[in-house]
Amino acid sequence: MAHRSVEEHAAHVRALLTPALPTGVETVHLADALGRVTAGAIPSPVDLPLFRNSQMDGFAVVAADLATLPATLPVVGEVAAQPGTPPPLVAGTTVRIMTGAVVPEGADAVVPVEDTTAAGDSVTILRGRISGEYVRDRGSDLHAGDPLLPAGLRLASRHLAALAAAGIIEVEVRTRVRVVVISTGAELAPLGREAGPGEIYDSNSTALTAAATACGASVTYAIHPAHDEVSQLRETLLFAVSNADLILTSGGISMGNYEVVREFLLANGGEVGHIAMQPGGPQATGVFNGVPVISFPGNPVSTQISFEVFVAPILREAAGLPAARRELRTLASDLRSAPGKRQFLRGRALPDGRVEVVGGPSSHLVAGLAASDLLIDIPEDTIELKEGDPVETIDL
Repeated sequence: MAHRSVEEHAAHVRALLTPALPTGVETVHLADALGRVTAGAIPSPVDLPLFRNSQMDGFAVVAADLATLPATLPVVGEVAAQPGTPPPLVAGTTVRIMTGAVVPEGADAVVPVEDTTAAGDSVTILRGRISGEYVRDRGSDLHAGDPLLPAGLRLASRHLAALAAAGIIEVEVRTRVRVVVISTGAELAPLGREAGPGEIYDSNSTALTAAATACGASVTYAIHPAHDEVSQLRETLLFAVSNADLILTSGGISMGNYEVVREFLLANGGEVGHIAMQPGGPQATGVFNGVPVISFPGNPVSTQISFEVFVAPILREAAGLPAARRELRTLASDLRSAPGKRQFLRGRALPDGRVEVVGGPSSHLVAGLAASDLLIDIPEDTIELKEGDPVETIDL
């Protein structure tokens, strides 16, 4: 791999992934649809509401019977929210009705119970209502055949509620990209036990799993740690390729000794090199048994920013999700940038629309990244910027 710019490496990763990632459609049960992305527009198969029903607990009436107030009417029945069709309402009478119950034919309004005084088999209505008041007409929310949900929508609980209300039990969604995440490094300690001398906790597995999931992918396995042995990495990859459309690795691609991913990829036709960016300079790619392997440096901030820059846009596109928002903001203070490197500084949007830098540029500052809500994209030929200068930002 020659020394590449960010744009060149992003194009290389896209060319590697695009033909390999699934683009199909599958049908899933509503119970499994949370977070999935609709493959096409979904029309409503029914009118919503399904029938004319009461908006309030009260009394179903003929509005014209309330021309003179107070009006006392005989109560000739009661309608609960339950299956069945009540008998028509005769003018000059009323029935007690519950919220959600079928409004009898002939009735055209509902008087809330708090506007009445009941005594025995009659009720005195103290406030008049116009025709249609507190009555939910059939189809007043949506008519059968109208679009219920659009294509490319990531399904949240409110969307599932709308589907269920329309009686839809299955939905066509985009096929998810299957991702396996592999963290390498003998120094990695799993979460749940105290780190010993020379050990650090494996945060990359957690970060990459969450990031890929947020981009609409399905992480089938997060394997951590794979130690610094080529033979073990090979066995891990042989397992991974049967469960993945894409393999993401972290660590093991620098120029020192014990760089197991670098050694393996170079021996199997992969590319390892350096990108003109900070953090995330070392990058590597390859294909193993037909499955693309994208390898990031091991420092946790480098790993996460590398994913956001090179892989997240492709996964979001494959899932049908919108790209991360980019916008121009003005700097809240002066900053300096490393010459010859495209910097992705961590930043935070201020209430006045400006952006402030959070923490330093180093690739180990996880607390600074956690305190950020965007990246500040500084071109590689920019060395210094002043307060008030415009910068491009990328939402995290």
